[in-house]
Amino acid sequence: MKLNLEGIKNGSEWITKGYQLPGFDISSAAGRTAAEPEWVHFGGGNLFRAFHAALSQDMIEKGYSDKGVIVIEGFDYEIVEKSYRGNDNLSVLVTLKADGSIGKRVIGSVSESCILDSENEKEYSRLKEIFRQPSLKMATFTITEKGYSLVNGAGETVPAVLSDFAAGPEKPSTYIGKVSSLLYERYLSGRLPIAMVSTDNCSHNGDKLYGAVSAFAKAWCGNKKAEEGFLDYINDPSKVSFPWSMIDKITPRPDASVEDILRKDGLEGLDPIVTSKGTYVAPFVNAEETQYLVIDDVFPNGRPALERVGVIFTDKETVDKVEKMKVCTCLNPLHTALAIYGCLLGYTRISDEMKDADLRKLVEIIGYKEGLPVVVDPGVLDPKEFIDTVLNVRVPNPFMPDTPQRIATDTSQKLPIRFGETIKNYKKQGLDIAELKCIPFVFAGWLRYLMAVDDEGREFTRSDDPRLESAGAFVSGIKLGDSVSAEQLRGILSDKTVWAVDLFEAGLADTVVSYFNELIAAPGAVRKTLHALVG
Repeated sequence: MKLNLEGIKNGSEWITKGYQLPGFDISSAAGRTAAEPEWVHFGGGNLFRAFHAALSQDMIEKGYSDKGVIVIEGFDYEIVEKSYRGNDNLSVLVTLKADGSIGKRVIGSVSESCILDSENEKEYSRLKEIFRQPSLKMATFTITEKGYSLVNGAGETVPAVLSDFAAGPEKPSTYIGKVSSLLYERYLSGRLPIAMVSTDNCSHNGDKLYGAVSAFAKAWCGNKKAEEGFLDYINDPSKVSFPWSMIDKITPRPDASVEDILRKDGLEGLDPIVTSKGTYVAPFVNAEETQYLVIDDVFPNGRPALERVGVIFTDKETVDKVEKMKVCTCLNPLHTALAIYGCLLGYTRISDEMKDADLRKLVEIIGYKEGLPVVVDPGVLDPKEFIDTVLNVRVPNPFMPDTPQRIATDTSQKLPIRFGETIKNYKKQGLDIAELKCIPFVFAGWLRYLMAVDDEGREFTRSDDPRLESAGAFVSGIKLGDSVSAEQLRGILSDKTVWAVDLFEAGLADTVVSYFNELIAAPGAVRKTLHALVG
């Protein structure tokens, strides 16, 4: 079984082995897409193949569209060369279901794969041609949050961006520089309208994309490298829009156990390929079944009928509420709690933690009892149903190879958003903050985590975090069996950049320190304290 257009002609063999094949003529759809493209996507990684490309296929198979999506890879060109084109742009989507079963689907909706390389005349000319087409409705993005950044860690504009600012739109070298130059091509072709839709998992993602693109437009117009009207074009939402979105779907790196299943089916070409940039390339992607995509409905040139295949279109304010619901209450705080205590209790898989009655009860209380009363209800998704799915379907999924160690990365950056906002809302709504028990317990758990000693007294390696050393310094001399006062930890407990509030002012400092002292009492104290809290 070869994953290419010729290989899937023998459909009976694929179907016999449980694969769902595209229910349309792939070549015909590709031809229509090439002639009049409607949707391009920047970023050819796993999330695109598992979510966006599958949505495109859904639309074609259900009769809501007769065109596919064009993928553009701008970071690692070998992904296109070795994965997409090597398999005639086909891939296998393996859906990992919570009941232990899997779904296998051949995705054939990627009609063309392109390389975002301004030094490659053939590749770049094709992209310019696509962006000159009046039919083009939208460009979506999954390039990660850092893909939109034009500055370094010190807040200074990086040299490559400065060089692109000075040189103009002809041959930029940076990712957003190239995107901006393609938009300039569209501007020169008659100020054609388009929606630029970030679907990266970061807050107010549309603003991040707009900020980066507008910076290039300002620079190029300011130094006469582009017509003055280009900046007006970028700033006119009736011409170019930058909608916010909220996306949620877990797509881990292709898993060896899934690869083994496909090999036993007889699927060829599964030998691992690692690109020169370290990207793991496989002809398949594995992902969870649950997914959400909510988008601000601002599309100046119209859009594909994605609402017919599960995408929720609404206004910007509602997208913001959905994001806050997910990040501040219904998913991310639960993940962080499991990450901290999973590391302390020796777990290496998040799904296994959900079999632990104490840990499960901990996140249930954080979600349902402490978070839900002050959640921002977006109206388009029910917060309680969202938590139900997280705790009963998503996190316990045995196929999801996620680890507490990975999720514990950058915890200091997550605490103020994932828990601090709940504390603020308690105060804002006049609720008794003293009723909060498990959120302060998570704070105490993070201080205990910073000691880099698990519940059995064994040392472990803490995950990367920009505040690891500065925050860790407050507990560096503390050993199991010690006892500390709130005053000894005032420096960290009063730091609003860590918790979003001063824990002394909020009335939670003593509670956190009391839990912390219980957690460091002796080996085994983490389990004992947790059990007593939720029992």
